[in-house]
Amino acid sequence: MALSLSHQIGSLSGKPITSSETADPTASLNAAAIWKPPTSSNLRCRVQKQGGDVLDSLSSPPVSPCRSPSIRPDLNVACQALVAERTEFETSLEEKMITIKEHKEGSSGKDKGKGGVPVYVMMPLDSVTMGNGVNRKKAMNASLQALKSAGVQGIMMDVWWGLVERDGPGVYNWGGYNELMEMAKKHGLKVQAVMSFHQCGGNVGDSVSIPLPKWATEEIDKDPDLAYTDQWGRRNYEYISLGCDTLPVLKGRTPVQCYADFMRSFRDNFKHLLGDTIVEIQVGMGPAGSSDIPHTLSRMGPGNSLELELSSVMTSSLKAAAEASGNPKWGSSGPTDAGHYNNWPEDTQFFRRENGGWDSPYGKFFLSWYSQMLLDHGERILSSVQSIFEATGVKISVKVAGIHWHYGTRSHAPELTAGYYNTRTHDGYIPIAEMLARYGAIFNFTCIEMRDHEQPQDALCAPEKLVRQVALATRGLVFHLQVKMHCHDLFQADNWRKFVSFVKRMKEGRGKEVLGTSRTRGRTICAHNSTPGTRGCCCFDALVE
Repeated sequence: MALSLSHQIGSLSGKPITSSETADPTASLNAAAIWKPPTSSNLRCRVQKQGGDVLDSLSSPPVSPCRSPSIRPDLNVACQALVAERTEFETSLEEKMITIKEHKEGSSGKDKGKGGVPVYVMMPLDSVTMGNGVNRKKAMNASLQALKSAGVQGIMMDVWWGLVERDGPGVYNWGGYNELMEMAKKHGLKVQAVMSFHQCGGNVGDSVSIPLPKWATEEIDKDPDLAYTDQWGRRNYEYISLGCDTLPVLKGRTPVQCYADFMRSFRDNFKHLLGDTIVEIQVGMGPAGSSDIPHTLSRMGPGNSLELELSSVMTSSLKAAAEASGNPKWGSSGPTDAGHYNNWPEDTQFFRRENGGWDSPYGKFFLSWYSQMLLDHGERILSSVQSIFEATGVKISVKVAGIHWHYGTRSHAPELTAGYYNTRTHDGYIPIAEMLARYGAIFNFTCIEMRDHEQPQDALCAPEKLVRQVALATRGLVFHLQVKMHCHDLFQADNWRKFVSFVKRMKEGRGKEVLGTSRTRGRTICAHNSTPGTRGCCCFDALVE
C-alpha cells in the first residue's frame, strides 16, 4: 500500500519562522517542519502482499516528524501515532476485498495466512524541482523518517521524462532523483519508481505543471498530428500519440526509442539500487500514466467525453486495416455519429442501446482496430522494458484506468473511447491481462474503493461490477487493485492515528482477512480530489493477484 505526500509536504513549506525554543536565538525553523495542516492534500498509498514470514509489529508508538521541541505545542498531538480502533474505512475495505476474493476463482490458498501487507507512500508530484534538486528537502526528510517510524515499507515516486531529459535529446540529469533515492535508502525505505512519459498538469488533482521535454513539444508544434487529435482538430499535448510509435519523429528517434533510452539511462544510473532499494518499475503508457487513449473531460473537453481520438497518422493505419479486411470504405474515417463531448451515449447513433453503430459489423471492425492500437503500443513498450530491466530484480507494473461511468449501458462508451473494447457482449480486459502476462507485468487497476450506490446514478456508474469483471479477467495473473481512503490532512492527529493503525494491522498479517487471497499484494495509497478542483483524499491501493 502506498501513500502520496505531494501536497502534504507542499503545504508545509513557507517562510522561515523563528523558534523560541531553540538554543540559538537566531536560529530559524522552516514552516515545513511545523507540519501545518494543508489546505489541500495529494496523498497516495500502495499495498503489496508478501509471501514470507509475518512482519514484526510496531514495538512502540511511531512518532510523527512533528514531535520536536521546535514544533508548536498545539500541534504535538497531531503528530502522535496512537493505535486506534478499526476504522470505518478498514471495515469497508474488508468488505470490498472479501467480495473480490469470492470472484478470484482458482486461488489455491497455499500462501494464505502468511506474511503482512507492506504500505508504500507516494511522494509529491514535484518532489524533484525544475532545477533538478529535492523540493523542500528538510520537510521531505522529516516526512520519510515519520513514515518509516509508522511502519511503512517504502515510497512511490514519479520519475518525469520532462524533468530528466529536459535539456536535450539523450541528455539526462538525474541529480534530484539521485538525492531522493539516497534519502530513501538512508531511511531504509523501498522505492517503486514510475516512469512518467506524460505531462503533469491538466488532470483532476494536478496542481503541478511539468510539460513534456521542450525539444519534444517543438516537434509536436511542427507536426500537430504527433498529438492526439479529435475530429474537430482539438489537440492533446499530454502524451505523444501512440500512432507515432514507429515513426522517427523526435529528432530522429521514435517515441518508443525515446522511452527505452530514458529507462536504460535510469537503469544504468541506479543499477546499484535496483532490486534492493528500488523494487518496482511502473511504466507509464498514456495520459496520466495509464494505459489508455485520452478520454476524460479534464484532458480534452467538458461533458461526457465520448469523442474518439483519430489523428491523420492513426487514420493511415485505419485505412490499411480496412483494406486488409476487404472493406476499404471503412478506412475513410472514424465514426461520424459518435456525438460530442456533451452527449450521453443514448444521445448518439453510434453508442445508443438499440441498433447502435458499436454493435454493427463496421462498429465491431473499428473498435477492434482502435483497441488493437492500444495493445500494440503496450507490446512495444513492454518488450523494451523487459529487455532493459531483465535480471535486475525489480518487478514491472502497468496502470489500467478504472472507467466506471456508463458501465451500466450496453455500449460502455467511455471505455470504448479510451481504447478498451469492453461492452455488454465483448470483454475488453482479457486481452490486456494476457498482454501483461506475456511480459510478467503486474495489472494495476483502480476504483476498488468505490461503491455503486455512491456514484451518480444518472450516469449508470458501476465501479463494483467493473472490478468484479476485471478480477475474473485476471484470474491466475498478478492483479493490483487501487483502494482510496478519503483522508484530509494525513498528519492531523485523528487521521494519523487511523493511518498508523491501518499500517499496523497490515504488517501484523491481520490484513489477510482484508486481502485474503492466495497471492495478494498490496499497492499504493494515492492522493485524489474528493471534489473537482480540490485535494482531500488519501488513497490506499490493495492489489489482488
